[in-house]
Amino acid sequence: MYILDSSAFINEYHTDEPIASIPLVREELEDESAYRFDALEGSGMHMHIPEPETVERVERAADETGDLAELSQTDVRLIAAAFELDGRLVTDDYAMQNVSEKLSVAVEVIAQDGIDEQRDWRFQCQGCGREFDENHDRCPICGSNLSRKNPA
Repeated sequence: MYILDSSAFINEYHTDEPIASIPLVREELEDESAYRFDALEGSGMHMHIPEPETVERVERAADETGDLAELSQTDVRLIAAAFELDGRLVTDDYAMQNVSEKLSVAVEVIAQDGIDEQRDWRFQCQGCGREFDENHDRCPICGSNLSRKNPA
């Protein structure tokens, strides 16, 4: 089963495989892409609402990779739906791809190149330059903002 992100509807993605999505995706869509969502839902697209435990598991994985702040509520629930349905997530979102890789969820990209490798991001203080494995609201040393940094 293919689990469709909003980018699948925006880019007119098509597959002959069974498809699913979540109700929150519909709220992100406008104009023609919203009509495509409605048409697919009307023709049998499975609507899935993931379990809270699975959502928490995805959030923990996203926190571990450093992608949690980059993901919306919709993104987290789409990954959770793909995980629960043992499906293939269809998205161009790099943070979603990274977390999916961590959880061994298959991904298919649409209009962009997919990720080459899974990353565990680091966070660097914009003030004192110290690096941290976990994201904080502010640097625990000097209080400045942190920015996500490629670990490579």
